[in-house]
Amino acid sequence: MTLPTCIGFIMDGNRRWAEAQGKERLEGHAAGVTTFEEVVRMVVEKKIPHAVFYAFSTENWKRSQVEVEHLLGLFERGIQQLKAKVQNDLDQVRVRFLGRRSDFGATLQRLMTELETESAHLAGTTIWVALSYGGQAELLAAVNAAIVEGKPVDEEAFKRHLWGAELPDVDLLIRTSGEHRLSNFLPWQTAYSELFFTPTHWPAFTKDEFERILTQYAERQRRLGA
Repeated sequence: MTLPTCIGFIMDGNRRWAEAQGKERLEGHAAGVTTFEEVVRMVVEKKIPHAVFYAFSTENWKRSQVEVEHLLGLFERGIQQLKAKVQNDLDQVRVRFLGRRSDFGATLQRLMTELETESAHLAGTTIWVALSYGGQAELLAAVNAAIVEGKPVDEEAFKRHLWGAELPDVDLLIRTSGEHRLSNFLPWQTAYSELFFTPTHWPAFTKDEFERILTQYAERQRRLGA
């Protein structure tokens, strides 16, 4: 079966899942972290080289202070848990962060840098976590960097200015929770992505559904404009 080199996930529906379960909305985010960890294992088992997860957008800062602080706490704990796994070389997973990390406090920035450094030697799947990421902001930053450089750019030269310069183009993009839009996620890297939208809320996303999507992806003919 043909598998993607890079797969993207827009992890949507944590709050709606919680409401449907009769839980507090914030409980959905904790459940979403558990699903993230499970999906990372699925990706590693399939030996997919790259996976990128949309965890927190530049627009998400507009949510209530209570929710934002709750999410920041989850990010800190989640990164610390990943660090512990990396220190044991579990699954040979390299972790990279994508986005405007200067938006975060010093502790979270330090944890991100430490995890990237400690996992840099690992040669398995690279997991990219998009935090305070916005596609338009990434493109604007790249344009300004190109202007400062003062040289004409082609596509390859422009890509080197992107935050995700080393992130391959996304072959397969999955969005959960029934929304049919990209929500400012990787506009450059998803130009030729195969898109899959599922009504399943992110905390309820399962290995069986992942397998079905991979099977459907393998059946598609990717012409890439040809």
